[in-house]
Amino acid sequence: MTAIHIRTPALTIRAGTRAMRRLRDNPLSAGDVHVIPGAAGGPKALGLSGLDKTLFGHWLPSVPQPRALVGSSIGSWRFAAVASSDNPVAQLELLAELYTQQRFTKGVSAAEVTRKSLEFLQQLLGGREPHILNHPQYRLSVMVVRSLGLLRHDSRGCLTLGLLHAIVSNMLGRRHLGRVMERGIVQDTRTPAPLEELRDFASHTIALSQDNLLPALLASASIPMVMSGVANIPGAPAGLYRDGGLLDYHLDLPYQQPGVVLYPHFTDRIIPGWFDKSLPWRKSNASHVQDVLLLAPSADYLESLPNGKLPDRRDFEKYLGDDAGREKVWRRAIAESERLGDEFMELVEKRQWESVMQPL
Repeated sequence: MTAIHIRTPALTIRAGTRAMRRLRDNPLSAGDVHVIPGAAGGPKALGLSGLDKTLFGHWLPSVPQPRALVGSSIGSWRFAAVASSDNPVAQLELLAELYTQQRFTKGVSAAEVTRKSLEFLQQLLGGREPHILNHPQYRLSVMVVRSLGLLRHDSRGCLTLGLLHAIVSNMLGRRHLGRVMERGIVQDTRTPAPLEELRDFASHTIALSQDNLLPALLASASIPMVMSGVANIPGAPAGLYRDGGLLDYHLDLPYQQPGVVLYPHFTDRIIPGWFDKSLPWRKSNASHVQDVLLLAPSADYLESLPNGKLPDRRDFEKYLGDDAGREKVWRRAIAESERLGDEFMELVEKRQWESVMQPL
């Protein structure tokens, strides 16, 4: 008797209340999508490569219209890659390859990681700034954080104390992070980021320009202790800027738009800030996710990957001295991610959303 193998879903689909009602009444169309968030998460982005290529290379261009790409850290790098060329698939593949090829020695300094990261961005985007700033469909917003207090210093001692202050402040309440950092949104001047007035933290909007595009992207991924902060982004208030994910890890923001917020994400949970990762009670604001349709790798899909997970920064330590081994594992995860894109298109074509959606 031949065994029957049933392939389990690769995607988990979660939807906010309004998005769920909308998709029960009407099948999802590319024309419904006006906002795409991109979370912080480092190498995890490689595990979404196939889904990103399907969305930005094929599905969304089928209905051309202005769309806001709101990214933090690697999310902003993904979106800059998408908007940097008329061939977003090739640019996403280049991003994945450049990231996979990164190699760091034991005890590498923050200055060296910063240098290599800037080199990465220049290879990916250098000379393509005008395309990003004038893309007919995409409007990029890059989330950064302006450091206050001891976080304004890059010396290890001050930075350690500053981070301890941030951790304690966040434990007391997320709003207390306003003592040590402010939000910056470096945004396309043609269409501001589609957000309601932000009242949770002091927030600055900064016009995206050819002069500040790469510095803003570098700052948005500058994890404290791992990379150096970026001083004085052109056009922004003076100061030292760091990873946008510190405040907006998974972009739990009050989106203001007429359709669906399509969210290709690493996980089916939206964690407000980087310091909330170990706080399971710190959840997204229900009013912020009403229009969100979140696409994430399923638990069964993750189990099928090498090490049972997406690539992440810990792999640099796990495979220290074995970069070839790490690269092999990451490339397999990148190749497998084509399944995510294929499954998304199958859902779109068969209009099966109601049968797979779960509450967000």
